[in-house]
Amino acid sequence: MMLSFFDQFMSPTYMGISLITLALTLPWILYPTPTSRWLNNRILTLQSWFVGRFTQQLLLPLNVGGHKWAVMLTSLMLFLLTMNLLGLLPYTFTPTTQLSLNMGFAVPLWLATVIIGMRNQPTVALGHLLPEGTPVPLIPVLIIIETISLFIRPLALGVRLTANLTAGHLLIQLIATAVFVLMPMMPTVAILTAVVLFLLTLLEVAVAMIQAYVFVLLLSLYLQENV
Repeated sequence: MMLSFFDQFMSPTYMGISLITLALTLPWILYPTPTSRWLNNRILTLQSWFVGRFTQQLLLPLNVGGHKWAVMLTSLMLFLLTMNLLGLLPYTFTPTTQLSLNMGFAVPLWLATVIIGMRNQPTVALGHLLPEGTPVPLIPVLIIIETISLFIRPLALGVRLTANLTAGHLLIQLIATAVFVLMPMMPTVAILTAVVLFLLTLLEVAVAMIQAYVFVLLLSLYLQENV
């Protein structure tokens, strides 16, 4: 039984071929393509408004040099949001529950922000490793601690997204299993458990959106330190 709970996180295969690539590319078809018409339909208008508002909010703390990342960060936000929400549908696979995928996004983007900081303003970038006014005996210790915290950032990005989505999916499956088991024996308790399951599902929808936003927001904050 315990193994079956974790089967939902295994990459689906068909005739020995992994379908994770299809799971990663298919959701982009759901978004309507913008047109050059003066008047668009309501879906396109809502999509354009959402992307514009999110991009504007994301770039508020960044200077002009960081605005070059607008397309990449907004696209990443839409991708993670779509993956997280589609993963809540029955009989679907959530690629963002895979730590390897999340680390594949976190490490290169974090490394890019560090390289930009070292190239544009090396003194300021290295200055983050040693706070101003540090006592001389504590300088070696603080440099080591700040360096470790710097290299932990991509790991924290990937693990946070993976852990939150994995925990939510496990809770939903556990409570759904309890509802089916309790239904013939204790219908009243099963109904109450089903209400809890519904509320938990709404919470997981919120978590899916929040975690996608937090992932991109932290990347923008790392970029702000180095631009």
